[in-house]
Amino acid sequence: MWTIFRKELADHFSSSRFLIMLCLIAMVTLIITYMAGINLREELSGGSKPGSAFLMLFTTSGRFFSLSQFITFFGPLLGIIMGFDAINGERSKGTLPKLLSQPIYRDAIINGKFLAGVAVIAILFTSLILLIAGLGLLTVGAIPGINEVARLIIYLLVSIAYVAFWLGLSIVFSILFRSVATSALAGVALWIFLAFFTGFCSSLIADAVAPVDNQKNTQQVIANREVKHKISLISPVNLYTDATSTLLNPYRKTSKSFALLGPMERISMNRFQNPLPLGQSLLVVVPYLTTLLSLTVICFGAAYICFLRQEIRST
Repeated sequence: MWTIFRKELADHFSSSRFLIMLCLIAMVTLIITYMAGINLREELSGGSKPGSAFLMLFTTSGRFFSLSQFITFFGPLLGIIMGFDAINGERSKGTLPKLLSQPIYRDAIINGKFLAGVAVIAILFTSLILLIAGLGLLTVGAIPGINEVARLIIYLLVSIAYVAFWLGLSIVFSILFRSVATSALAGVALWIFLAFFTGFCSSLIADAVAPVDNQKNTQQVIANREVKHKISLISPVNLYTDATSTLLNPYRKTSKSFALLGPMERISMNRFQNPLPLGQSLLVVVPYLTTLLSLTVICFGAAYICFLRQEIRST
């Protein structure tokens, strides 16, 4: 397995496809971080810096979107690009039967390919976060504390698991479809649906299940939003968004983006304006992190089982 791992790792780092993707991600990340740092420096000039000023580099929008939003919507493309031809590419080149004719088990092949992809994702994201940290020190001048560093480490691990889910899904498509173009198209189509159309579909279902006849009826509005929120969680994109937005913002007390508060609830909330400790933030997002990690394991397990059961003939 480690021989396959080293071979796949070398192929990733030497491929033109990965280098182009790396340059594109690095360029966009630098532009977003620089613009967010300039905006933060202007907003924080003349006043004391908040405790989470360093984390704001990841959540503050530049010209169009923030860095966390960029990873949310375009991070899956990295996983899809790295895995859409993992198996059918070997099959089309005629190297898969030759590889299996060697004293190599099938599970070593699929394990080595998946682990190599996860390693590349981990190296890429770790480098990007370190690059952002250095650029943030230069532009904003905010030094991260231990709590912020711990939140960034957890954010890094969650991001790796998020992109690894798309990697495993693209490997499944590369096993199921013999055509490389078909597997790539299936992965991109599913990403577009889960990233951009899940919210629209959840709104339609919520309006049908829990319609709102009067916007002043708070119970109907809350029921409609609850149904919409629960349906939207079928998308890993929304799971990742809810989890990371709470991790990167210590002042966020809930993962929900909508909440109706009465007068007494507002008074109670105003008493707790201090940031949440890291442990409390983790308790809020544990269901989302567990679900996201489970989906990643399920995708890899599906790829593992499909590859072991698939018939491979030499041509």
